[in-house]
Amino acid sequence: MRPADVFALALETLRRHRLRTGLSMLAVAIGVLAVLLLTTLGDAAKRYVVVQFASYGSNIVSASPGRTDTFGMAGAVGEATRPLTIDDCDAVLRRCPAVREVVPVAVGSSPVQFGDRSRDVYVVGTTAAYAEVRGLAVTSGRFLPAGDVRRGERVAVLGSRLRSELFGATSPVGARVRIGETPFLVIGVLESKGRVFGMDQDDLVLVPVASAQRLFNDVSLHRAMIQARDAAGVPRVVAQARAVLIDRHRDEDFTLVTQDALLASMRSIVDALTAALAAIAAISLAVAGIGIMNVMLVSVSDRIGEIGLLKALGARAEQIRALFLAEAVLLAGAGALAGIVGAVALVAMAGRVWPQVPFVVHPLWALLDAVLALGFGALFGFLPARRAARLPAVEALGARR
Repeated sequence: MRPADVFALALETLRRHRLRTGLSMLAVAIGVLAVLLLTTLGDAAKRYVVVQFASYGSNIVSASPGRTDTFGMAGAVGEATRPLTIDDCDAVLRRCPAVREVVPVAVGSSPVQFGDRSRDVYVVGTTAAYAEVRGLAVTSGRFLPAGDVRRGERVAVLGSRLRSELFGATSPVGARVRIGETPFLVIGVLESKGRVFGMDQDDLVLVPVASAQRLFNDVSLHRAMIQARDAAGVPRVVAQARAVLIDRHRDEDFTLVTQDALLASMRSIVDALTAALAAIAAISLAVAGIGIMNVMLVSVSDRIGEIGLLKALGARAEQIRALFLAEAVLLAGAGALAGIVGAVALVAMAGRVWPQVPFVVHPLWALLDAVLALGFGALFGFLPARRAARLPAVEALGARR
């Protein structure tokens, strides 16, 4: 038999047993679908993290009070012997030549009220430099004023969603809102930014850092954003800022985290989780391969007479083996193709539901998934194929009669 004849005969056999073929393909398709969806989810998570860091700013070193020995999120608070203060930020800016800007950040939550409307939101105390470092813009009015950060003017910049909730279509610039029990003059509205590290940038209010500290009766900062002059200067910023803060605190009771270090840590975690989940999902492919083996063993038992006839007509053992292997590989290949098509369709639907997450099926993962499925098909199809090839022709013909 020519290879084309082997392929045609295998295809015809699968077509004659549609139910058995369909169930075997479905098992393979589910395994391929699970592996591909999990790897796609892992890739999307890594791309999403990169986008989030890009939104956070560039060349940033985050200083937070308290010493943490693990990577942690920027701004994680440990046990601090001394708070991180505005004076610390001034000292770092003055004494560190590699530093371009230092932005103090104080964060709390409070109700923001206008008329009979009220929302509990994050209140972020910061300075005028926050807009440039974070890449923020206002759609109306202006950002927080520059000048002495200790003055603490009672002015506020609203996130776009907070503006809509409190003022509807009316411009809030010039109106007064109450944050907690303190009145603030609204001077601007932020351009929509979306979520960054879980915090909705559209549903918050920005006030001068000194005002936030008075509002929450806390002199400690949540963190300080220290910006290097360029990417190459980040290690120098870390060294210089550490030296200045140790000199002021007499101890390393703070944590400095670079974006690259945090990004690398998060990527390694996502990679490990993706690999573990993909390995677990791959078990379903192995189970599907065992299913193919069982189906093929049954097929061999049902077709003993056919095997005898083929051998009587001159088919060699390797050709019989190739016939059954071709059936197993066709089952696995068709199932893999169905699983890949299903994964692409589901990923496209997920991309429409969650457009902020970059869902994309990577062609390399799809190829590896297909190769894995074909490998399992060939591996588990080998035993039935070998059994069929070893059947004596006389015994097979006897079974046919």
